[in-house]
Amino acid sequence: MRLQRLGRVPYLPTYEAMRAFTEARSDATPDELWLCEHPPVYTQGLAGRPEHVLAPGDIPVVATNRGGQVTYHGPGQVVAYPLLDLRRAGLYVKAYVHRLEEAVLRTLADWSVTGHRVAGAPGIYVRLDAPHDHAALTGPRPGADPFAGLGKIAALGIKVHRHCAYHGLALNVAMDLSPFERINPCGYAGLRTVDLATIGVAADPAAVREALATHLRALLAPRG
Repeated sequence: MRLQRLGRVPYLPTYEAMRAFTEARSDATPDELWLCEHPPVYTQGLAGRPEHVLAPGDIPVVATNRGGQVTYHGPGQVVAYPLLDLRRAGLYVKAYVHRLEEAVLRTLADWSVTGHRVAGAPGIYVRLDAPHDHAALTGPRPGADPFAGLGKIAALGIKVHRHCAYHGLALNVAMDLSPFERINPCGYAGLRTVDLATIGVAADPAAVREALATHLRALLAPRG
């Protein structure tokens, strides 16, 4: 998997480049992993509903063809776009999403943070009161709220075209989180979004980016 470190790049041209790469690739095209950061932007998935964009203000809203609802990208966030031939990797979509989440879990563990999955809500979450607690989430959440006591630290959304995936995931490291308050993140009103800095972890985004890339490349290597 070829690694492309793009730096800070505008969202829309990057999205268009991903789509063009996927349209043009053949069965022999090597997979790539694009790592980047975006200036402030809201992105809306195919299932996105306008009522979840509460007050975008001067932050642009870009419609995309990925799955999911609205999310925010901005400086201090690590964004990873695997451009992957799923068939060559021997992965179905569900397994692919699971591996993207696993890469985030392993990255967080490198900083002694325990991430969690929530059934039916792709992404990775942390316990707000005990982000280093390794105990698993068990049983119904308090008040039947699946996000009670949790904060979302990583979001993901993908698109698959002719068995090839693009878009990817975003992991919050040290960013201005206030723009998340102007949307219902991923379509969930009141869902709290956090970053590593918020939970008391001082991490260099560049170091987190490299750790995430290492885990993604290991988990997405072609079978055989």
